[in-house]
Amino acid sequence: MSIFLLILQVVFVIGLLIFFHELGHFLSARAVGVPIEEFGFGYPPRLVKIGEWKGTEITLNWIPFGGFVRPKGEADETVEGGMAAAPAWKRLVIALSGPVMNFVIGIILLVVIYSAVGIPASEQAMISQVTDGSPAQAVGLTVGDIVLYVDNQPISDIDQLIEIVNANVGREITLTVERAGEVQTFTLTPRVDPPEGEGAMGVALSNPLKPTPFFQSLGYSFETTGYIIKETLMLPVRLIRGTADPAVARPVGYKGIYDIYSQAVEMDQVSEVPTAEPLPVFTLSIIANISIALGITNLLPIPALDGGRILFTLPELIFKKRIPQKWENVVNTFGFMLLILLMVVITIMDFTNPVVIP
Repeated sequence: MSIFLLILQVVFVIGLLIFFHELGHFLSARAVGVPIEEFGFGYPPRLVKIGEWKGTEITLNWIPFGGFVRPKGEADETVEGGMAAAPAWKRLVIALSGPVMNFVIGIILLVVIYSAVGIPASEQAMISQVTDGSPAQAVGLTVGDIVLYVDNQPISDIDQLIEIVNANVGREITLTVERAGEVQTFTLTPRVDPPEGEGAMGVALSNPLKPTPFFQSLGYSFETTGYIIKETLMLPVRLIRGTADPAVARPVGYKGIYDIYSQAVEMDQVSEVPTAEPLPVFTLSIIANISIALGITNLLPIPALDGGRILFTLPELIFKKRIPQKWENVVNTFGFMLLILLMVVITIMDFTNPVVIP
């Protein structure tokens, strides 16, 4: 695929995810009775007004990344019926809805992936690679073989298989495997001193994928989303402890997203991942992760982000005392300028230290 088409894809994907984010704000604002004056595709300056729907202008703007909504009275509490004049709970709902929409999109994509590919069968051990010149290759073991028994002992997971094999190095063992629905038996002797980076049998192991019903895929998608959120929030702690590589854990900008996306597209082109339907699994997975990351990022308590706006509603909700709107406006403006500066720094890092999928 040409670089130009890849760039267009990335622009479209980022734009679509930001669009859904803003759609969340739009739908929640209308649900709580706060009018939306403009729903813009892309960012200003305005290119053209497409139309109007129930008092909301639909516009197309010059900068083709995502979109925005402009609630009535967003920063002016004197505007009757506007967002700034609305009760704290309404402002909280509107602020939360954008990130929530990103989580929903991420979960939907994960459900599609798990439904098509399946989920790892943790109770089974499958040979995913056979090393040249290894005992496994010598006796005819192949990629895709599922190990059922070792010396007639049932295998319940990968760790158990490794433990049994390592306990029998230098001794002949019998492996019973399932291959294409048939059960076959192989006899081999695990190596006592295998080459560096190779196991005693000379194989790599993984869990085979099993078909997943919709509701199980949905549950697994929620688990995955929770795991991504947990790992993201724990990242600063891991960096402090030195258990995370700063080069890998750093934030990425549009250039970094392009690098990751292009690598995922390339992986889909050479991948042999079996699916019920032909799907770009790696690309969809990256898009799901980007969407979830957008949700997490926007919930950070940083001025100008949704998390910053949520932070300003808390004193009113808890102590019934509102922070003056003019202070909030100043802080949000300053925060927005810092975010622009941070994005410039991150973009420079993306060029000087390109992101690589681990």
